[in-house]
Amino acid sequence: MNDERAANAIDRKIGQRVRTRRLEIGMSQERLAEMLGVTFQQVQKYEKGVNRIAASRLHDISSALDMPVARFFEGMATGRAAGVAETARDYVDDVLATPEGAQLMALFAAIKSTRVRRRVVELVRALSEEAADKKV
Repeated sequence: MNDERAANAIDRKIGQRVRTRRLEIGMSQERLAEMLGVTFQQVQKYEKGVNRIAASRLHDISSALDMPVARFFEGMATGRAAGVAETARDYVDDVLATPEGAQLMALFAAIKSTRVRRRVVELVRALSEEAADKKV
């Protein structure tokens, strides 16, 4: 039986975007929970998409994270789709939602030299291709 109140792919994507933004601004789950008046476990459930975020709570989260509510929905499929649109932005959000992705982005942004940034991209590309070759 399909429970309409159960979290779905869009709820999970919104949760990922909450996590991405929180990490982007260096805020802990505990701090966000304190600002919202909930437990940090509740914030974890929101971020994992286990619990749906009510409209009023999303408004509070957007204020706490200094991010417009509309940005949580950017690039998503319209209508009642079973999933979420797989755009380039989705992949960026997925990567930034991990601690390693957020750290990599912060360190990469700190590199001032265009030449060095290009070399880093080349290195990551080579590592990615090597890892893909080893899976075969």
